[in-house]
Amino acid sequence: MKKYIYLLAFLVLNVACEDVIDVELPSEEPRLVVDALIRVDIDEPYIPVEVKLSLSSDFFNNNTPTSAESVLIQYDEYEDGIIINSGFSNLAEEIPGSGIYTPDPNFSSDQRIPTSILDRNLVFNLLIRHEGRLYLAVTEYVPSVPIDSLIQGDGTLFSDDETEVIVTFTDDPDRDSFYLIDFSFSEFLVTEDKFYKGQQFSFSYFYDQLFEPNTEIEIGLMGADQNFYNYMDLLIEQTTNDAGIFSTPVATVRGNVFDITDIDNIDISDNVGQPNVFPLGYFAIVQEYRDTLVIQ
Repeated sequence: MKKYIYLLAFLVLNVACEDVIDVELPSEEPRLVVDALIRVDIDEPYIPVEVKLSLSSDFFNNNTPTSAESVLIQYDEYEDGIIINSGFSNLAEEIPGSGIYTPDPNFSSDQRIPTSILDRNLVFNLLIRHEGRLYLAVTEYVPSVPIDSLIQGDGTLFSDDETEVIVTFTDDPDRDSFYLIDFSFSEFLVTEDKFYKGQQFSFSYFYDQLFEPNTEIEIGLMGADQNFYNYMDLLIEQTTNDAGIFSTPVATVRGNVFDITDIDNIDISDNVGQPNVFPLGYFAIVQEYRDTLVIQ
């Protein structure tokens, strides 16, 4: 794929000339992209399972939805390192060609996963069969903490066309916590409790725009494990597309989804022996607390 970039070169005598530079941008075969960030409201009866599948695109293009042969979530309960109970959730494509998979409503039994099981020692496995290849992602449920307050501030960072929001929450003292914060408008931030463990923590976030009065901004505070925190930190740093963090990977940020088609030993499911065979995206099941701020 070629993009033409026009560079305006100003000469010493204030005479401008226009050069056309033919730039060959890198291109590669499309990869499967898995958007499986599942946000749990523990007060709801079921986990809102939704897995979005797409194929990666070249630079400046959006991903294309893709359909799979099968999508399944298996969840195993462990006690002393031994599986004592297992369950399954078969997923079906909501609309043919959409690439969006939710618990199959036409299955012989209820495929929804109740939130009541999340207090157990569970490991969740996402299995996807796509175009003859088998993909696996493994995760555990991560809790979060409530948002104490959202306040509109009057500060700015770089210009007057900014809106300050002050977020306050209290960290859980009983665990090392990582958080992913969704500020809406495809804007995210990660933070860890290294310097505020067990304390109330307040910080300012600045939107690079002004909002009309009475605009409602919804903000979500999600739990994260360290691997998901590291992944999102890299992805946020490299993402500039308003369509979303999983929409068009700017660079190859590896997630926790692996191609296990040619792997015989589950102990090497991270595919280190096949470094060029991998999908993109992430599978995470996290608790989320949400609150809304009305802009004045």
